[in-house]
Amino acid sequence: MSNTYDLLIIGAGPGGYETAATAARCQLKVAIIERADLGGTCLNRGCIPTKALCRNAEVIDLLKEADKYGIATGGLTVDYKAAYDRKEQVVAQLREGVAMLLNNPLITLVKGEARFVDAHTVAVGDEHYSAGNIIIATGSAPKGLPIPGAELAMTSDDVLSMQSLPKSLCIVGGGVIGMEFAGIFSSFGVDVTVVEYCKEILPPFDKDVAKRLRSLLSKRGINIVTGAGVKAIAACDMGYTVTYEAKGKTLAVECEKVLMAVGRQPVLPAGIELTGATVGRRGIEVNAEMETCVPGLYAIGDVNGLCMLAHAATAQGEIALTSIMGDAPKYRLDIVPSAVFTVPELSMVGLTEEQCKQQGLDVVVKKGLFRANGKALAMGEPDGLIKMIVDTHTRLIVGCHVCGAHAADLIQEVVMAMNAKATVDQLACCIHGHPTLSEVVMNVAKQFA
Repeated sequence: MSNTYDLLIIGAGPGGYETAATAARCQLKVAIIERADLGGTCLNRGCIPTKALCRNAEVIDLLKEADKYGIATGGLTVDYKAAYDRKEQVVAQLREGVAMLLNNPLITLVKGEARFVDAHTVAVGDEHYSAGNIIIATGSAPKGLPIPGAELAMTSDDVLSMQSLPKSLCIVGGGVIGMEFAGIFSSFGVDVTVVEYCKEILPPFDKDVAKRLRSLLSKRGINIVTGAGVKAIAACDMGYTVTYEAKGKTLAVECEKVLMAVGRQPVLPAGIELTGATVGRRGIEVNAEMETCVPGLYAIGDVNGLCMLAHAATAQGEIALTSIMGDAPKYRLDIVPSAVFTVPELSMVGLTEEQCKQQGLDVVVKKGLFRANGKALAMGEPDGLIKMIVDTHTRLIVGCHVCGAHAADLIQEVVMAMNAKATVDQLACCIHGHPTLSEVVMNVAKQFA
């Protein structure tokens, strides 16, 4: 027996559940299939639990410097189990919110593993579900390095399941995941070493802001090794030995635990080969409408490999849905902000200076420092930098990069300006509240006059 719907969604992460809710508001009959917890990686094993722990780390760092604010705290005791419990409570609360969002007469939630029977039919157990349009939103999973002993390392999933902390931790990979965990666990008193293959941490980010963050994290006691290729992981008396090569030398670090944080890979649904969809190196290949080469079959979020960010998955789901409904897309996928929730935060949107040079773009670059901002100084957060990149001829902003307090929030003003095709001069003429961190954005924009 086959259950027929207007739209079938495989995966209840941000891309899946948001699209299901929007489709129901458009009066479509929807079935959404999820094999695990509602919310996907972002809510259960990614964005939300790590941000909860980031907040704990921020509070610890603040209390360590409480005397600067005239507050005597006495001895500081850190209870990671309490932080873990708080993280679990936050996740549980938001998971309930997703359940409420999907509690709609037009939405059928199906629990179980989906496998394709053909391009428009999937099976879950003995039940079959069919739809003229299917959206694959199965997300991604941690990937590892093909090196001896790789199986000895923890994944980000494993780390978030720990209820106690090791004394020392080696993180293989200095990307977003690696650097966020480095900041978190260093604040909790763990001896952290990061080994990154590239010449600089956070390869997708602008080199200036990445270098600034590396310098600030190093001052906090995090040992960061760049330009180093990990060759093997082996057990030792202390726990594990991570062997790597850097500058022609073979070196090693001993630690109690190892975290493999070298990126993520798409999770393909079972039977995808039966659909006729093309699967490339990065994931399921799609066009600008998120549609595969098979009409009516779409792939959004991490599974297509275009942009592995939760908010990108949500936007891609909206794009797929507008295509299904016959409407024009509302989102520009070339203007997607991203952030790293370290202390301080990093954020970016658009192109880096290096990318502009590679593309032969004629641009002007200006920078502004937080240390000249009244709010930053009052907050005790003077270590910050904003770098803005503007097209010389059109005066449009093509990229912006922030390192500093509330960077993830500050970047959104620039995202809005870029989407509205506002010039840097228009941004500079917007009156900003005082004293606010956003004045740094305004002051950088004024430098282009």
